[in-house]
Amino acid sequence: MDEPALIPNLFRTEYSNLVAVLCNRYGLSNIQVAEDIVSDTFLMASQTWGKLGIPDNQAGWLYKVAKNRTLDYLRREKVRLEKVAPFVLARTETTTQPAELNLSKTHIEDSQLRMLFAVSHPSLEKKAQLTLALRVLCGFSADEIAAALLSSKTSVNKTLFRSKKRLQQHSATLFNLVPEDLAPRLDTVLTTVYLLFNEGYHATRTTHVLRRELCYEAMRLGLLIQGNVHTVCPEVNALLALMCFHASRLDARANDTGAPVLYYEQDRSLWEPALISKGTDFLNKAATGEQISRYHLEAAIAYWHTEQDTPEKWEEILQLYNQLLQLEYAPIAALNRTYALARCKGNQVGLEEAIKLNLETYSLYYCLLAALDQDTANQHKHLTKALSLATSAHEKAHIQKKLAAIA
Repeated sequence: MDEPALIPNLFRTEYSNLVAVLCNRYGLSNIQVAEDIVSDTFLMASQTWGKLGIPDNQAGWLYKVAKNRTLDYLRREKVRLEKVAPFVLARTETTTQPAELNLSKTHIEDSQLRMLFAVSHPSLEKKAQLTLALRVLCGFSADEIAAALLSSKTSVNKTLFRSKKRLQQHSATLFNLVPEDLAPRLDTVLTTVYLLFNEGYHATRTTHVLRRELCYEAMRLGLLIQGNVHTVCPEVNALLALMCFHASRLDARANDTGAPVLYYEQDRSLWEPALISKGTDFLNKAATGEQISRYHLEAAIAYWHTEQDTPEKWEEILQLYNQLLQLEYAPIAALNRTYALARCKGNQVGLEEAIKLNLETYSLYYCLLAALDQDTANQHKHLTKALSLATSAHEKAHIQKKLAAIA
């Protein structure tokens, strides 16, 4: 992989690791300092690697530089050192020579799991928890967070600033989590992982249709949660099942030019049977609980999408969407339900139901209307509207291709 693509990918995989380790070591009151040090580390990588070449162990290089910068910072900033001292004293004999950072795989994973639950502190509002988690643990930019949470960049930046201030006030207890602290925070943690996967599966701020590294990072975080005896539960297994089923079709979701390939046009030979099998295992494990979550229902829908087309398949999907919308309404879920309805009852019934949704700000809404409407003039009108709402080059190209086809 060349250097321009390498550093952004490493940022996605290692940024949160480094921030989590630094915060676990020196306290969440220093979260902004940790972010600054890690950002400077990546800036140095972009400058140094371009001149001296890419090191064989890129992650190791980043960890070493981040560690050295942290130690230099603590020695240089005496005022800051006094604030860090209570956390350092708990693990070292002196405040002038901070101990070496533990960068073992086990410690990094433990730090990330702690951070996942720490930033979901009940003193923060739900939106603030998600905003902070997507920034610190997922490395999202303000634009990406705004897209994921349907907010604005200005609002996101203000929320991040306030949230970090609040964490400074509670940092003394955030990492002393006990099992009773975890359950109330699990919903936010799972939502964070879910949003991370969705941003990879339906990329909103990139020229690519999907971003695999985000999908895989979400799955990795899910496995961290699932692998801890205090955090594993049916909802976690259901979310992992959902991600496995969707990830099994990643290779079929875009063509050689990067353009999107719709579900009914995908080459099934590109689907990954091993991930489908793994998703089925997780879905079976998720069936042990007494409650059905949105992740259970979405995972079941995703499972049926991996099956061959039959009348039973679309009837099952339709009923699952009915349950999902009763549990938690979402415009995209309602839109997807109308497609399942059309497969069961015919295009006209699906079209009538879709028109009632009136999702006038969604390009996919007009694409669906065009797919269900049998009138060529109406198809052209719907696709023209969809084109005006499309946000990515690939989406626009796909719609223009449909327009050319009906012309």
